[in-house]
Amino acid sequence: MRRDSIFYKLFQQYPSVLFQLLENPPQNAELYKFDSVAVKEPKFEIDGVFLPPESETKGTVYFSEVQFQKDEQLYERLFAESHLYFYRNRNRFSDWQAVIIYPSRNIEQSDISPHRSLLNGDQVHRIYLDELGDIQQLPIWVGLMVLTTLKESQAPAAAKYLLTKSNQESSSNEMILEMITTIMMYRFENLTLREVQVMLGISLERSRAYQEIKQEGRQEGRQEGLKESALNLVMRQLTRRLGEFPEETKNTISGLSLTNLENLGEALLDFTSLQDLQSWLSQVQD
Repeated sequence: MRRDSIFYKLFQQYPSVLFQLLENPPQNAELYKFDSVAVKEPKFEIDGVFLPPESETKGTVYFSEVQFQKDEQLYERLFAESHLYFYRNRNRFSDWQAVIIYPSRNIEQSDISPHRSLLNGDQVHRIYLDELGDIQQLPIWVGLMVLTTLKESQAPAAAKYLLTKSNQESSSNEMILEMITTIMMYRFENLTLREVQVMLGISLERSRAYQEIKQEGRQEGRQEGLKESALNLVMRQLTRRLGEFPEETKNTISGLSLTNLENLGEALLDFTSLQDLQSWLSQVQD
């Protein structure tokens, strides 16, 4: 399960979720921006950095690390990268803090003695998702983090609860729907998107691809415009899902009717390879 990409996407869409994990978040948490940064000499890539808003007053930079596999040199790397970045950008920040997110304590680095001063201080925060409590008592975005750690027997009920809660109180329910669907697809890799949607009680018509096709069509208001919008969207979705594919295949798709383009817009959600696409096109042509 590629949890790193899930958390990266979550932080991008809702940066302040990180500060919901801390007892003393900054007062301007909603203004922070999530980013990845490069540190030269030597070259480090820091994937999770929360940058304070640019202003006359220097702010605190937060480094985040999502760790779902044991790494016996995690703290050596994290502190080396963080300190070097802070040193290179000392004029921009007044302080630094680090947040390490684990599914449970047994994933943490075994030998932490060399870093005891930092780990026992107030600059480094270790979060263990399985110790945050009942998912029904947590903020929705924190609940999404916990959802990635639940057993298969627990995950469907928890996902349904988060969907219901987001419908009741969140203005970002479409974003949350997408996140939950993504998490469950990774959690149940043997299931198709449709099967996951059935599990969660989500209708296909709520999917982003379907809605975009309909919305773009309504805006065009003409049959030809509708087909062009559907074709452009399907091409983007296929490229995002399968990567680049042969020009001959693109030409075949361009020749599809509007109805078949809409059908392809739904079918592609289950594609995992170029062969799946070509098989689908062969069936349509037959």
